[in-house]
Amino acid sequence: MSCNVGGYTVPKGANVFLNVWAIHRDPKYWENPTEFDPNRFLNPDGTTKYDYSGNNTNFLAFGSGRRRCPGVPLGEKMLVYLLASLLHSFDWTLPKDKEHELSDKFGIVLKKRKPLMAIPSQRLPDKVLYNY
Repeated sequence: MSCNVGGYTVPKGANVFLNVWAIHRDPKYWENPTEFDPNRFLNPDGTTKYDYSGNNTNFLAFGSGRRRCPGVPLGEKMLVYLLASLLHSFDWTLPKDKEHELSDKFGIVLKKRKPLMAIPSQRLPDKVLYNY
């Protein structure tokens, strides 16, 4: 059976895609939505301000309900481990005469307009420590 959503008729069996990119950049819900500001997701005490399990319809980074990303619990654990390992093991610099550019390009999956290029250099005193 067809239904009416926001003044539009959605035929029975139709696939409907939410434009999460537009939701995440709506100035009605987000202050300065096009600026890179990771602190907007944190409370003053450093705890997470938003629940990303799909219950907040203004923030659907990993989907919602039965269609939620099944890898979120593993990703939460592995991201901290991986980031800590990379920061501990290397000093990171940008290439000479390059600025870190944060613009993105529109699509079903959000991508950086220009890929980030970072140069790692050995931080640990002994090269044997880099053998994993």
